[in-house]
Amino acid sequence: MTLQTETTTPHRTETTTLDGRPGTDRGAASYTGLLERVRYEGAYPTRERAEHAVRSVLTALGRQLVGDERVELAARLPFEAALTLTAQIPATTPLTGWEFVKDLARRTGNSPATTRWDVGAVLAPIAQLAGPDLTERIIGQLPSGYALLFGKAELRAPTARR
Repeated sequence: MTLQTETTTPHRTETTTLDGRPGTDRGAASYTGLLERVRYEGAYPTRERAEHAVRSVLTALGRQLVGDERVELAARLPFEAALTLTAQIPATTPLTGWEFVKDLARRTGNSPATTRWDVGAVLAPIAQLAGPDLTERIIGQLPSGYALLFGKAELRAPTARR
């Protein structure tokens, strides 16, 4: 029997066994660790506020992502976050980054500025969990404007959704 402990810092969650070896947790950070990272990134006063941001942004992102990138991202997320992402039916008409923020603001009742803050606070840690290659593929799949939402420079000409 192997007992595992989890250490959460504002930047990451590490799982280790009691004998000091790295633990296994489906290859993704814990949901608590993700919430703490989002709380830190967004300077939210409570974990509940961070969780609200995570749920709303992943719900909206789940309506935009399709194909292998959607499946691979879900596999790298904590279970609870993956469920939120994959419970959404992808939209038939993709939204640009700005349209994404405006649509989410309308759905949540927040201002576009507050929503843009929430999106950045959630997608930056999501990009770290996804890794640079998958993040670039996700950005490449989506219409223009998403690179900045993921905390990246947009250095490509906009392309149509595959």
